[in-house]
Amino acid sequence: MFPLVRSTLGLTARGVQQIAVRGAHRKYQPDFHDKYGNAVLVGGILFCAIVLAYVGTQIGLDWNRSPVGRWQNWRA
Repeated sequence: MFPLVRSTLGLTARGVQQIAVRGAHRKYQPDFHDKYGNAVLVGGILFCAIVLAYVGTQIGLDWNRSPVGRWQNWRA
């Protein structure tokens, strides 16, 4: 049993070494994220900012109204 385990571990170690050597000689090719990652990120940020600006101006909320005029009218 012990020689079988030892030979299996030896084959596994050799296979890992061969895979590592093959991967080291391969040329690096940029994938989708390398090519378009920053453009997609900037596009998403712009889309969210535009939607937020549109919704913020179109829903009719009164933003940060001062209560000063209401207090003066209340006392009168």
